[in-house]
Amino acid sequence: MAVQAPPAPLLLVLDGNSLLHRAYHAASTEPLWDPAGRPVWALKGLVSYIARAAAHLRPDAVMVGFDCPDHSARKADYPEYKAHRAEKPVDLASQIVDAPQLLQATGICTVVPPSYEADDVLASGAEHARRHGWRSVLMTSDRDAFALIDQSTSVLRVRNGGFDEAVLVDPAGLADLCGVEPWQYRDFAALRGDPSDNLRGVHHFGSTTAARLLAAFGSVEAAFAAIDRGDGQTVRDVVGERATEQLGTPAMRENVARNRRIMRMRTDLPLPELDTARLPLDLAHMRRVLSARGINLGPSLWAITGGAPPPSRDQRHQDTRPWMVRPRRRGRYDPIPGQLTLF
Repeated sequence: MAVQAPPAPLLLVLDGNSLLHRAYHAASTEPLWDPAGRPVWALKGLVSYIARAAAHLRPDAVMVGFDCPDHSARKADYPEYKAHRAEKPVDLASQIVDAPQLLQATGICTVVPPSYEADDVLASGAEHARRHGWRSVLMTSDRDAFALIDQSTSVLRVRNGGFDEAVLVDPAGLADLCGVEPWQYRDFAALRGDPSDNLRGVHHFGSTTAARLLAAFGSVEAAFAAIDRGDGQTVRDVVGERATEQLGTPAMRENVARNRRIMRMRTDLPLPELDTARLPLDLAHMRRVLSARGINLGPSLWAITGGAPPPSRDQRHQDTRPWMVRPRRRGRYDPIPGQLTLF
């Protein structure tokens, strides 16, 4: 009988900025402050995201990326990039500043790339893992990482509702979700645009129209080529008259070219060696560092620190007398059909 080879090691790479934002808003009605009066609820939420993802995925190593706070290569390229965004609340901004140092102090591998963003750490982390024969899961609340999916790379996307509503997306899942293959996703996003980054797309192109065009032509360049050779009718047959007219204009083509350029993520950032990101970490040390900031997390850190999983609800009740066992209800953290089903 053939012996099945064990799965390749797994690297979990997290988008620190997007998860901090989500944790900040999720807990803003129940703020938490450290002994010095500094806000820490988003920091606690970020560490909790890392702990819960590690408990589900059981990664061999963890890496967290953050946006460079001082300079943006994308803004230098396109000054209107994210220009419409309001100033961050002071209590969020302070936690974004504190997050890399706090995670580094706990022992979690943390990367803040000069001039680039957490997205680029995800892309470079996936390539770093692939080059060493590892698998990777990229955890973020943004959709941009869908372009990085392949047979060794999946995206764990956190949506409204937090980790309970997270979905793990692989190539087949992306096709079901967006109607495109991973290698087409950047064209898909460029056509549709990204209002959150102040990147305008092509008029009359939403997700459905963009997916239809790419299903028919494979790439936006192939659709441009059809229009240029006088075969615009083939494009009109797919997306309609108004969308085809817009796609052929110089201004909309420039939008697509700019979006593709800005949305491209660096895969060649220098990163720490994978061994430096390996788990487990030291539980006592992590708890001391977090406690100093008023963050008390104990059993939930088990997967990061090499502990044993806590007993399940059924295990806790197995020695209880039958008449004392309450009926089991769907727990707050139980996945519903279609969520976290790939773990």
